[in-house]
Amino acid sequence: MAKDSSFDIVSDYDLAKVTNAVEQSQREISQRYDFKGTKASLEFTDGNKTGVTIIGDNQFHIDSILDILRKKLAGCDVSQKILDTSKDPVPGNMQLKWELLFVKGLDQEKAKKVTKLIRDNYPKVKPQIQGEEIRVSSPKRDELQAVMQLLRAAEFEFPIEFTNYR
Repeated sequence: MAKDSSFDIVSDYDLAKVTNAVEQSQREISQRYDFKGTKASLEFTDGNKTGVTIIGDNQFHIDSILDILRKKLAGCDVSQKILDTSKDPVPGNMQLKWELLFVKGLDQEKAKKVTKLIRDNYPKVKPQIQGEEIRVSSPKRDELQAVMQLLRAAEFEFPIEFTNYR
C-alpha cells in the first residue's frame, strides 16, 4: 500500500513580515506631507504584536493610513485578510482611534467550511480537523496539489496557508 502524502492548512501570518510592513508604513506616514502637523500614527496595539492601532485627525487620515498599511502588507507578501476591520473607529480627544486586531487560527466553524469544500470537490481526499489546523491527506500527490489550487481560488474571509507538505 502506498504511503499517504499530506499537508496542513493553517490560518497564520509571518510576524517578521507584518512587523516589517508596519515599520515601513510608519516611515511613510512620518514623511508624507498631508500628515505633517497632525496626530496621524500607526503603532502596534501591545507588546505581543497582536494588532495595530491607527490614530488620525479625521476619517480621511484613518482611511489613508489603512491604505498605506495594506499596500505595505501586499509588498511583504502578507494577506490583507489578517486585518479585522469589523470594529468602527472610536472618536475622542479631537481624534479618531481604530484598533485592528490580526486574525489568527482556524476555529471550528471556519475549519468545517474548508473541509466541506474539500469533501464536496475531492471525495477521495481525507481532511481532518486537528485543533486550529486541518491535515489533508491522500495517496496521490496530484490530488493534494489540486486541493491547494481549489483553496487558493476560493474566497474565504480569513487567510489560509499551507505547511508541512510531505
